[in-house]
Amino acid sequence: MNENVYQHFRREERSFIDMVSEKMERAETYYAPELTEFLDPRECYILEVLVRKNGDLNYQFFGGYETAERKRAMIYPAYYSPRQEDFEISIFEIHYPIKFATLSHSKILGTLLSIGVKREYFGDIITDGERWQIFLANETKHYVATQIEQIGKISVRLTEQDYTQLLLPKEDWEEEMTTLSSLRLDNFISNVYNISRTRAKQLVDSGKVKLNWSEESRSDTQIELMDVISVRGHGRIQLRGIEGKTKKEKIRVTLGVLRK
Repeated sequence: MNENVYQHFRREERSFIDMVSEKMERAETYYAPELTEFLDPRECYILEVLVRKNGDLNYQFFGGYETAERKRAMIYPAYYSPRQEDFEISIFEIHYPIKFATLSHSKILGTLLSIGVKREYFGDIITDGERWQIFLANETKHYVATQIEQIGKISVRLTEQDYTQLLLPKEDWEEEMTTLSSLRLDNFISNVYNISRTRAKQLVDSGKVKLNWSEESRSDTQIELMDVISVRGHGRIQLRGIEGKTKKEKIRVTLGVLRK
């Protein structure tokens, strides 16, 4: 990949950029669509930037439902028109004794990872407050369905559903506009959750903060478009837009905020 492209992204994002570039090259060479695994919002943004630079290719995202956070991407030549089934995503519902037990996103996520399923092979985990569903890549769905019989101490059973059975997930994200003195990680946490910068730095230092689903140990890390910050015990923040600067040189931003 050209160094001019790398310089616009983080060093740790280079392997992802290479993967997207390889898929773009195959789509052009063989004149056929290329499908990715599930991507997080930051990865979707990077893919969009890269494909847009190529006038001969198009892209489309789908994560199983309209407002999905994690999505598969298809890169394809101009002649192609993707269908929903081309994204190879299946919905599975988790059946459990609702009256006697409680599930949570973290418990379900932990169970999936514990059986050796990489995060890129499944999408969102959604709930309507009682029922739970998971979006799985078709290539792993049979393995997951046969391997998971318990989540924690709760006996469960996974069954495939068609799209007419899709839950209406609870949507707790709020869009907010604010101004920041910088795009440092600790500054976002301090501003959104109304805590001191010292306390925000302590949360990072103690391993309670993730950036795009990976633990982040540096409080001075610069946040970029579509990054998602997860703060244990507080919620999540997504940088959705950078709108310029105020007269006092503060940065205007649009955020998605999920508070616990």
